Amino acid sequence: MPIDSASLRDTLRLWGSGVSIVTTMHEDTEGHHNAGMTVSAFNSLSLDPPLILICLNKNTTTAQFVEQSGVFAVSILSDDQSALSDRFAGRIELVQHEDRFHEVPTMTAITGSPILSDALAWLDCKIHTRYDGSTHWIVVGEVLATGQRDFESAPLIYFNRGYHTTTPALPTSSER
Repeated sequence: MPIDSASLRDTLRLWGSGVSIVTTMHEDTEGHHNAGMTVSAFNSLSLDPPLILICLNKNTTTAQFVEQSGVFAVSILSDDQSALSDRFAGRIELVQHEDRFHEVPTMTAITGSPILSDALAWLDCKIHTRYDGSTHWIVVGEVLATGQRDFESAPLIYFNRGYHTTTPALPTSSER
């Protein structure tokens, strides 16, 4: 029996995941353009060479700009950045002609992709490989630069259709 998308979505909502924003830029004859979107499909892949992977919906401007520029950055959000997640996920209506980056402090590293200055951590990448994943591109990125903010902040977690944060786990019996 085939699985319908609603059943799959109802099951996968129970997989807790960190929240990140993938950003990129593209330059053409009309100038410099930034794009970004909230993603939970982000993972570490390899330490040597340093590789990560992201999944991007093919129909987004961000996916198109990543393909055209060959570069992107991943900003990992902290527990006080749910509004940024909503903004880059398109859940907050923007003022007419305002872009998602309006009044969001950014910086750049090596690739020129915008990095959210207040992110918990970030990775600046160039495309290593790209795979077809039906409605999404599975993009493997080679990490060219990385950084992190203080470690007193907790990560933003998305679970059961809402934002959460981490709490220390209870010690295991071997740690007591």
